[in-house]
Amino acid sequence: MCGRYKRAQGKEALVRRFRIERVETDLFTPRYNLAPSQEALVVLLQDGARVLTSMRWGLVPAWAKDGSPGPINARAETLAQRPMFKRLLASRRCLVPADGFYEWKRIPGQKGKQPNLFTVGDGGLFAFAGIWDAWISPEGEEIRTFAIVTTEPNEVTKPVHDRMPVVLKEPGETVWLEDASRAASLLLPYAGEMRAEPVSTLVNSPGNDVPECAQGRP
Repeated sequence: MCGRYKRAQGKEALVRRFRIERVETDLFTPRYNLAPSQEALVVLLQDGARVLTSMRWGLVPAWAKDGSPGPINARAETLAQRPMFKRLLASRRCLVPADGFYEWKRIPGQKGKQPNLFTVGDGGLFAFAGIWDAWISPEGEEIRTFAIVTTEPNEVTKPVHDRMPVVLKEPGETVWLEDASRAASLLLPYAGEMRAEPVSTLVNSPGNDVPECAQGRP
């Protein structure tokens, strides 16, 4: 699964890296410990233009009875079969910008799990494959939410967890946004350069959102 990630880089870096043509959010405070039910940045394709906006993490489908937070992840293996996700794979795909994600490893002889930070390439920005939807409240308010697509682990994540988020390479980001017929072919374990580093247990609490969350163990 993917239950926590970071996005510390700001507006200029995001606009440049994801070739953003329109910005519809001011949510650019660095985030070192993004957690479910919080607002986060996503990239959409609207009328042929890349739009940077924000949504709540935890998918609420359009047909839900209420706006309670739903799944934070969607399994790649069943994305095209589950009624909840099939429509979104066809028409509501997004990129979720990040520069690291966390998973927890059980250490023999230790009571708690050790958090690890996973980064890609040189540690810069990358994107998860995401799906999103819009739910309308009884008062007419539109609430947009998203989930991160997960898949089997690669060789770097496997020692820590049995799932990993779908991390897209740059050419795949364009395909994911623009080509529904090829989108499902991208939902594979990441095959590029990736590293894992044990980090502070500060990240265990969603209330901690400071640079130290992503730093090595004291």
